[in-house]
Amino acid sequence: MNMNGKPVAIVTGGGTGIGAACCRALAADGFCVGVHYRSSISSAMKLLEEMGDGFLLRADLADPEQVEAMVQKIKEIAGKVDVLVNNAGVSINAPIHGMNLDQFDAQRSLMRGIWYFTKRVIRLFMLRNGSGRIINVSSVVGSTGNAGQIAYCMEKAAMDAFTRSLAKECSGRNILVNSVAPGFIDTDMTAGLPEEVRAKILADIPLERMGRPEEVAEVVSFLSRRGSYVTGSVIHVNGGLYGG
Repeated sequence: MNMNGKPVAIVTGGGTGIGAACCRALAADGFCVGVHYRSSISSAMKLLEEMGDGFLLRADLADPEQVEAMVQKIKEIAGKVDVLVNNAGVSINAPIHGMNLDQFDAQRSLMRGIWYFTKRVIRLFMLRNGSGRIINVSSVVGSTGNAGQIAYCMEKAAMDAFTRSLAKECSGRNILVNSVAPGFIDTDMTAGLPEEVRAKILADIPLERMGRPEEVAEVVSFLSRRGSYVTGSVIHVNGGLYGG
């Protein structure tokens, strides 16, 4: 792969949905994109062919050894990370009395993985380069809550707290850290919603429609290249569902 001096962006959970839209937007902005995936290899490979430049990274973020191996692969292939988009997510849904400890731990272990991967990227790449941008993809439900999604909402609220705290730790180091909090976006995840649930959601959105993954990616693109006086912020992209 010939990077030709391009800046490098890593997108976790980049094979599908919002992550794939972010990969496309960053590639269009001139980045060489590392597309991370856990299981969606066919989608990730197809996306890589579409972008024409980039590389694939496979890891279960909940496993520190796999994260470490991924960091070393980035080091070998690209040697730097200019932008990190923490987009990977998992949603294990159940009401509080229906969720067991193993399900809760599986949901929460991803947040630990995001923390560890970000820590390694900052240490090995961004501090050495003297700059960096970190964009954490959280969710509107981290602010509003949602019945049947307590563990997921806790994770997304934690992402925003992580953003604000890390932005303070990185102050003075030329590393900007922000969150993008999507509302209800038209992806495979929301496509399976029952029609009555979908109708109720749409009734609560002032713009009266679900968002598109590309509309989230537009904000990620802005924070990756521009927004030089924006850090520690949570930017809501939700059609007015929640004002932030």
